[in-house]
Amino acid sequence: MYAGPVQDLIDELGRMPGVGPKSAQRIAFHLLKLPREDALRLAVAITEVKDRVAFCEQCFNVSEGPRCGICLDERREAHVLCVVEEPKDIVSVEKTHEYRGRYHVLQGAISPIEGIGPDQLKVKELLARLDPEGVTEVILCTNPNIEGEATAMYLARLLKPLGIKVTRIASGLPVGGDLEYADELTLGRALEGRREVE
Repeated sequence: MYAGPVQDLIDELGRMPGVGPKSAQRIAFHLLKLPREDALRLAVAITEVKDRVAFCEQCFNVSEGPRCGICLDERREAHVLCVVEEPKDIVSVEKTHEYRGRYHVLQGAISPIEGIGPDQLKVKELLARLDPEGVTEVILCTNPNIEGEATAMYLARLLKPLGIKVTRIASGLPVGGDLEYADELTLGRALEGRREVE
């Protein structure tokens, strides 16, 4: 245990995802060593993001206004929705320069262990967007893990009866990977998602 403010900082840092007790302690002591101006700049950045940034009322991406830049972009294909778990996933998809549609952020994935079910996600909001926006295809771009797969399967079961084309991103071997190090599930997915060589 440390003096009050130091322990408070360690405790708060430890509440962040992916930050364990040792990492929280390391970050806290790093912050203590920083010049006051640098620490204050970090504090101001945190305060600013909390004051100025919220979630888009249409797709739930991060936004400084009621709607994000992607939802406001008239050049985007409005009839195609890419469903992702978190706003950071949009950045990953955008980096590919392969997708020109719109997005819907679920704000998580189904995880019974963590007590997260469909009601804690933005599923109702997704369904409410389909008709008004004339959506004809929904791309399920959730993570290829147990939670992401469960979420994709749940959404596919909800969407298919509505007559909407439902697709799932392919998964398999990474470029530069070796077959001998691939697990059975990844290799199986790669075989399942194979395509004809042109």
